[in-house]
Amino acid sequence: MLYRLGRVLFRLFFSVCYRWEVEGKEHIPDQGPVVVCPNHIHNLDPPLVGAAMDRKVYFMAKEELFRIPILAPLIRHLGAFPVRRGASDRIAFKRAMEILREGKVLAIFPEGTRSRSGRLGKAHPGAALIAIKEKADVVPAAIIGPYRLFGKVRIVFGPPFRLDFPPNCKINSELLRKQSSRIMEKIEGLLQDGRKR
Repeated sequence: MLYRLGRVLFRLFFSVCYRWEVEGKEHIPDQGPVVVCPNHIHNLDPPLVGAAMDRKVYFMAKEELFRIPILAPLIRHLGAFPVRRGASDRIAFKRAMEILREGKVLAIFPEGTRSRSGRLGKAHPGAALIAIKEKADVVPAAIIGPYRLFGKVRIVFGPPFRLDFPPNCKINSELLRKQSSRIMEKIEGLLQDGRKR
């Protein structure tokens, strides 16, 4: 109930304040485990992604947000869970994989933090690792700003795909590097196409 109300309010907010546009929503599978991978340019990116989708979205969020008394219980109810940045967080990864095993949607910003320049940064391996382990569809997404009041913000979802994982192949740093790069190439392609329109 709270999630649906929040989604309605954020859709209204983005429609009025940013004249947002959503493209490619038909690419999001109606069911089954999905990892949505957007670029990250602003603090409003998580609600933008969540509001753009009809399925409930669960987010990894930096643990610092869960230390804020009023915000913490709210974002927990909205599906966010904490992750320690800059370190291996087994609890967060376990929660992420549980979400996918339940056939739900998980959103991960592969860059791990906002890009202040607007350029796409380097991916951390977490999104690729989780998608491979849980055999989830990956949906790339491009957020095209900038966020200027009453300006236009667009989010474009690309077609879902699966990350390559040959039989009897071990998951190692090289495999994760290649598959993370593949995710970022898909996002970059959406960004380039979107900016031309």
